[in-house]
Amino acid sequence: MTVRTAIVTGSASGIGLAVAKAFLNDGMNVVLNGRTEEKLARAASQLDVPSRLAIVAGDVTQSATAGKLVTAAVERFGRVDVLVNNAGIFESKPIADYSVSELDGYLGYLRGTFLLTQAAVIQMRRQGDGGSIVNIGTILTDNSVVSIPSSAPIAAKGGITALTKNLSSELAGDNIRINAVSPGVVPTPLYGDLTDEQLNSLHAMQPLGRYGTPEDIASAVLYLTNAPWITGVILPVDGGVAAGGDGVLHGVSEADTSAAA
Repeated sequence: MTVRTAIVTGSASGIGLAVAKAFLNDGMNVVLNGRTEEKLARAASQLDVPSRLAIVAGDVTQSATAGKLVTAAVERFGRVDVLVNNAGIFESKPIADYSVSELDGYLGYLRGTFLLTQAAVIQMRRQGDGGSIVNIGTILTDNSVVSIPSSAPIAAKGGITALTKNLSSELAGDNIRINAVSPGVVPTPLYGDLTDEQLNSLHAMQPLGRYGTPEDIASAVLYLTNAPWITGVILPVDGGVAAGGDGVLHGVSEADTSAAA
């Protein structure tokens, strides 16, 4: 039986690290990616299965990183079966306050998602037995929140969502499935330090009574990865906010609902 190999970007901490752990527990090999070797080494030590891990430091917004990741997966494990485009950054501010360089930074993650998906698809087609791609979006692309103005990062995330839907048809004939998970409030290192009061307010926002964890998102990613007849789905994983929450983060003006880089 072939052991699947997954590439997970932004996997030094937060959601990406939880996804990597879920994949390892499911028997896969995993290529970890983040911007610094030191953080990736710490993540790998937490996972503690060196025989099924590879580490590739690199910024996914840089064009060369896509090729490095796919090459590393093939050289170490012989194939690429799964890709999770998780890396991202987020800062909440009014549209008038975003600089051109900040906008370019967010759009760089859209470009990086495109290029890494392209490189992975080429390899999956070469293998000839399909594959699975899961992108990490955010519920804010379809559910704006007055207390989280975030037009620049959401423009990029919206592009990733559109890419997911479009490619689901294009890649279906190759049995390459592409889906997205749209998290709600999931505190990660990108949040910084929150007070107990702020954390409690995040709990109160959710109809299910608590904010999400990286493991909640990882379980959804694993489900979509292993669901052979699902493609083109944008799956909200948000504690019910999109369906019936009040859409307000009480006392919190800045939050990351996307990926932990």
